[in-house]
Amino acid sequence: MRVEACNFSTEFLPMYSVEQTREMQQQGNRLLTLAKADGPLGAKDLPLLRKVLRFHEYRYYVLNDPLLADFEYDALFKLLEAFEAKHPELVSADSPTQRVGSSLNQQFNTVQHLVPMLSLDNSYNADDLLDFDRKVREGAGTDLIEYCIEPKFDGASISLIYENDILVRGTTRGDGVEGEEITTNIRQIRSVPLSAPFSRYSIQQIEIRGEIIMFKKAFEQYNEMLAAEGLAPLANPRNAASGSLRMKDPKDVADRKLDAFLYHISYYNKENDASDKMLSTHSGSLQFLWELGFRSPEKEKKVVKGIQAVIDYCLAFEAKRDDLPYEIDGMVVKVNDIHLQEQLGMTSHHPRWAIAFKFKARQATTQLKAVEFQVGRTGAVTPVAKLEPVYLAGVTVSSISIHNEDYIKEKDLKIGDTVLIERAGDVIPQIVKSLPELRNGKEKDILFPRNCPVCKSELFKEEGEAVWRCINIECEAQVVEKMIHFVSKDAMDIKSFGEANVRKFYEMGLLKDIPGIYTLDFEKIGTLEGFGKKSLDNLRTAIDASKQQPLNRLIYGLGIRFVGETTAKTLANAVTHLLDLKDKNEEELQQLEDIGVKVARSIYQFFRNEQNLHMLQALEQYGLQLKNEKKENNGNDSLQGQTFLFTGTLAKLKRNDAEAMVEANGGKIVSGVSSKLNYLVVGEDAGSKLEKAKKINTVKIISEDEFLNLIQTS
Repeated sequence: MRVEACNFSTEFLPMYSVEQTREMQQQGNRLLTLAKADGPLGAKDLPLLRKVLRFHEYRYYVLNDPLLADFEYDALFKLLEAFEAKHPELVSADSPTQRVGSSLNQQFNTVQHLVPMLSLDNSYNADDLLDFDRKVREGAGTDLIEYCIEPKFDGASISLIYENDILVRGTTRGDGVEGEEITTNIRQIRSVPLSAPFSRYSIQQIEIRGEIIMFKKAFEQYNEMLAAEGLAPLANPRNAASGSLRMKDPKDVADRKLDAFLYHISYYNKENDASDKMLSTHSGSLQFLWELGFRSPEKEKKVVKGIQAVIDYCLAFEAKRDDLPYEIDGMVVKVNDIHLQEQLGMTSHHPRWAIAFKFKARQATTQLKAVEFQVGRTGAVTPVAKLEPVYLAGVTVSSISIHNEDYIKEKDLKIGDTVLIERAGDVIPQIVKSLPELRNGKEKDILFPRNCPVCKSELFKEEGEAVWRCINIECEAQVVEKMIHFVSKDAMDIKSFGEANVRKFYEMGLLKDIPGIYTLDFEKIGTLEGFGKKSLDNLRTAIDASKQQPLNRLIYGLGIRFVGETTAKTLANAVTHLLDLKDKNEEELQQLEDIGVKVARSIYQFFRNEQNLHMLQALEQYGLQLKNEKKENNGNDSLQGQTFLFTGTLAKLKRNDAEAMVEANGGKIVSGVSSKLNYLVVGEDAGSKLEKAKKINTVKIISEDEFLNLIQTS
């Protein structure tokens, strides 16, 4: 559901006129004198005091232009608190004292948004914007489009609902359809008005979208406070803001001094349908929110005609991003005309009338202090560079994978080097290059070990590969990583049994291998801190439930090298019992779909290892499903012979459920994009698979909704 253009009976009115500002200042001074003298506050002064406090909140938190010193505001606030304590029957929901709650939230309920919160399509260069503009012009049937450009704030998305001028609900984005209700925590953010005069425009209910952020200065001050208390600092303002929204104590939320930008009206209803002057542009809605007391990007926005002006403004804004008092990671470009937005419509996951222009990767220089070598579940030894911590694109970077020995040689890396690092797409940090011209002669070569850093076994590098591996399957690092993988969500999905518990139980000697998961000593675990009766029962129930997981999940959970979820299903469907695989040679394995030489060799080696076979026999004794108990075919083979692949995040289905629907209708899931693929089902944030599929004419690219229609009509 999209919001229609909004009608208003008057021109926009400023939140406070010059005369009103002068009056608020005068009344504030009078009440301040009363507060300093500890004089009694009369009931007739109560509405005025609240109004004065709201005015000063607006000046401080929205305009960033306070007219009172902090201690003066505090004096007025305490005056209101004292009066309301004596007269609790006069406390109102939008009183400034009602922001900070005293009780702890035990849980956050899930509620449905009035209108789904769609994601934006992304662009990373001018060519992407030109292509976006071409599609908009084609859809609009015109040669020149007016756009509104605003910053893409790097925080946490929220949705606010006001009814009869009062804030009644605040929620997180969630999955876009439903979010967590966090109203009490939202009320702690002083740039979010507890009430706003929507009724002035006959609006009874309205839903507004925005972003919770933490200004750089507030972030630095909060980290300084944590350091003074001996606590670990927060990584970046975005995480600080996002993590704050789900804190149980609203007072802790208030301590973080969060802010909010509100930038979109997604829904409203009016008391009447009078034909008034119409708010017909997105830029007008930003002005509307600003003048009703919200911090909207009214001052940061720019309205231009034509895509070249959009590109110029985005690039100019990117050049000054470091000068901003808050973090942004791009710009948002929107068709300004509301009617045209309606005409262009949207896909299942993003509007066709808006796009996010993401800024280039951020770069910085720092020093490579040391290298640690980590062992993964397949025995791969990965070098990790330890850096002098550096703040980069909203994140403090102190560790970066440097992949393998060849990568180190290619980048000419030495311990002690000054290195140039970047966050590609503002996500994954990587080393771009070393700066050898800055060396002083004290740098040291990075010596790749020839023995496992954990178990000291000799490392092995297969011909044609760049990775050194520990092939001792009893290596402690591999054992732990394999157990972590086994209990993970996509494998055996043993809830309450995450990485922290695996490592903890292993270090305490309560767990030594995968079969040990099913013989845990719950009596001993019950003596550990944090394991009460409820958590212990949950863990036991989750372990028992995993015994009913289908064979393909067990195969994937074993962590066989090169065997992903799709290959695990192929193997499960090829046998009646898992141990049948020990009787297949490499040539037979290669006859199975999508299993090549390398994968076949890995599977063959796994099932020739006696320790692995003993492990599987033990798991079967403990009740796990090693038989392929194929589900009864529902008689619908409408997708017989058709291949599917899913990419991106689905909004309505879980990936496993969607794949099961394909298989239940006779279709097959493949692991990659090729000419053998019939359908690519695209969800939110689809990546390289989508781009590759576009180049193959025979691949049909469909949305999640189109997939569901295909299932229902087949």
